[in-house]
Amino acid sequence: MRAVVVRTFGGPEVLRVEDVPVPVPAAGQVRIRVEAATVNPVDLATRSGALTEAGLLPAREVIGLGWDVAGTVERIGPGVVGIRPGDHVIGLSDRLDVPLGTQADHVVLDAAAVAAAPAGVSPAQAATLPLNGLTAAQALDGLGLEQGRTLLVTGAAGAVGGFAIQLAVARGLRVIAVAGAADEPLVRELGAELFVPRTARLGEAVRALVPGGAHAALDAAVTGASALDAVRSEGAFAALVAGGAPVPLRGIRVFNHWIRADGALLSRLAAQVEAGSLTLRVAATMPVEDVATAHRRLAEGGLRGRLVLTTATERPGG
Repeated sequence: MRAVVVRTFGGPEVLRVEDVPVPVPAAGQVRIRVEAATVNPVDLATRSGALTEAGLLPAREVIGLGWDVAGTVERIGPGVVGIRPGDHVIGLSDRLDVPLGTQADHVVLDAAAVAAAPAGVSPAQAATLPLNGLTAAQALDGLGLEQGRTLLVTGAAGAVGGFAIQLAVARGLRVIAVAGAADEPLVRELGAELFVPRTARLGEAVRALVPGGAHAALDAAVTGASALDAVRSEGAFAALVAGGAPVPLRGIRVFNHWIRADGALLSRLAAQVEAGSLTLRVAATMPVEDVATAHRRLAEGGLRGRLVLTTATERPGG
């Protein structure tokens, strides 16, 4: 079977699509025939060696790429209940140090990392949910805001930011979105009540809208101290990448959120997709062999949705 791997760090040219053995599920695991897998910034950081430089990923002879997956269960290991071969599922591979990721024809995941795919959407759309949806939901849990509080979301037009807006609104929060000026209609459509252009001085601009500042920030754009300045004293701040957490000034509770697989939460997010309260956005699809093109396109920026790698077995939506 095909799998995207790196054997040396560097630019997109180091990406390889190799023929590897089909994995076998162990106890508590399922094998998924992959139909769609997204390309995320973490894939670029893995390929470039940035994660290894940061001490998050040991240097290995071969490293697999891909976190999100949508596909069909092909085989289950001993002890798996509630999941059967033929089920259409989504899931998350949340480990960095793996020889095989989700950008492959088949992948093995723990059953606890898998949920039924939302009905009525294509595999490409469904694959955009796990990593970014779970990141937004878990970061919101960590912030712990009560209904009626104000949340600043940077990178609000991006994949994580868009989910964060919709999930926050569903929790009864007031959202202040930070994005490019041209993205104001999009983030307001997603549910943001207030808008600040990313070129503004956030501390001043947010306080002009919300006296005292936002109760918390979810910093999807990695703006760091700039977003922190927009949070009121003793508020909360969620950083989403290594090194993205600013110094916790003014008694603000600052934390790095580290994503983890959670099939139960993923199932609840899928239900929100089916109910129409979460929007799945695909920037483009391309065959797995074009993974280097996907890395170059993601690095250029400006995408509104995720790039998705598909296999020949992808099913149509609906």
